Amino acid sequence: MDTQNPNVPSHAHTRVAGKKHPNRRHPHSGLVHDNARHTTRFTVIGNHLAQHPELSLLAIGLAVHIQSLPAGSRIDIKSLAARFPEGTTRIAAGLRELEAHGYLRRTRERVPDGRIVTRTTSCNQPGHSGTGTPRPTPRKRTKQPGGTSLPAVPRPAYAAPTLLQQATDLLSRLRRDDPRLLLSGCDTAHLARGVAAWLERDVTPAAVRHALTTDLPPEPLRRPAALLAHRLAAQLPPPPPFGAQQAPPPPTRHPLQTCDGCDRAFRAPAPGHCRDCRSSRSSRTELPEAA
Repeated sequence: MDTQNPNVPSHAHTRVAGKKHPNRRHPHSGLVHDNARHTTRFTVIGNHLAQHPELSLLAIGLAVHIQSLPAGSRIDIKSLAARFPEGTTRIAAGLRELEAHGYLRRTRERVPDGRIVTRTTSCNQPGHSGTGTPRPTPRKRTKQPGGTSLPAVPRPAYAAPTLLQQATDLLSRLRRDDPRLLLSGCDTAHLARGVAAWLERDVTPAAVRHALTTDLPPEPLRRPAALLAHRLAAQLPPPPPFGAQQAPPPPTRHPLQTCDGCDRAFRAPAPGHCRDCRSSRSSRTELPEAA
């Protein structure tokens, strides 16, 4: 009776929680991290970017590289293509992905010398506006004489006087396309900024006029300015896409011709004399005749 069975456990085993199981800490397959704590030269990247379900791997890598750069670095397509082996087409597509998902924001500004440049802002958390980012001012609605306000219209990045004048002239000529689009001075001033926002996005005046005057309702327009304001806001085109700078066209390569004077081969659009023969012929004609 005093003989003990060595195969019988001395006490009941306690059940180990799933998350605290020792085998869960050191898996025998799959990824194993060997991490060291960074104290200098590191960038914090959110998992919402690193594990984004819709972004391509190229776009995620571009975003990580851009977020690691100091302020003022050049991130145009030409600079990125010189840094990485991917071509300009793939880099442009990756930048468009980041812009569509809010990780890049582009605004157009006018610099002191009068040029309009594109400012690119990298957002490490889309939808979050830091304290250093200027917040847009609330748009005021313009009230009409009857007391009803007009809908808000988009605003250009820089309301240059020449741009606003071009927009005002375009609005004042809409009545030539449709007499119902006769606008008051107050309505024109309100809508001019919306038209300027379109023109600033490389939309031609003809395209703006077509968007505002096409498919108008056949019945009389009770508030034409409100209709135009709605179209300016609802149909606002996106900013110009990222695109590589167009390379200059290759030089024209003329066919080979045989010189009529010396039988030398030369390139020209039509048969005739080579450059040396033309020079000698012109020099002989310029010599004065002997007396």
